[in-house]
Amino acid sequence: MRLVLIRHGATQGNVERRYVGATDEGLCEAGRACLLQRDWPQVQLVAASPMRRCTETAALIYPAHRPILVPGFREIDFGDWEYSTAEQLSGSPAYQAFIDSGGALPFPGGESREAFVARCVTAFERLMREHASAQSMAIVAHGGTIMSILSRHARPARPYFDWQLNSGGALVCAWDGQHITMTQ
Repeated sequence: MRLVLIRHGATQGNVERRYVGATDEGLCEAGRACLLQRDWPQVQLVAASPMRRCTETAALIYPAHRPILVPGFREIDFGDWEYSTAEQLSGSPAYQAFIDSGGALPFPGGESREAFVARCVTAFERLMREHASAQSMAIVAHGGTIMSILSRHARPARPYFDWQLNSGGALVCAWDGQHITMTQ
């Protein structure tokens, strides 16, 4: 299956470099404009995180499609740090410990990366099984969701943070039922 992995367009929180996880904010004007400037690959199916920034992105890119909403694709819960910036958190011993761990520690009051990756990968694998006969699919999700899926299924394998995409970024891939390989 041809798979197009798309990170949602920019939100005001993204522009301000905030930790935007559970906050259900929509796209900012600049985010919408950037999405509309690109040509997007045609696909048979569209799946998306149910969060506004993803459903708005899917509607702009693929207006003729009604996306399959996948609750397991929601962004990580940043807990106590939700909608904060790194500058606001600097000086906090808990934040410094998180940075020193390479992002491996759980977010205080939020989700661990391990649980998040497991949630996203389980949702992805279920979606792929349920739509195995499709020839092509776009997945509109969050940066962390895409990093989770690729860190588990991409070949050649690369670490989680190596798969970061900018807002509105996309990767065209192939899914063979077990692995994802890049085609562009």
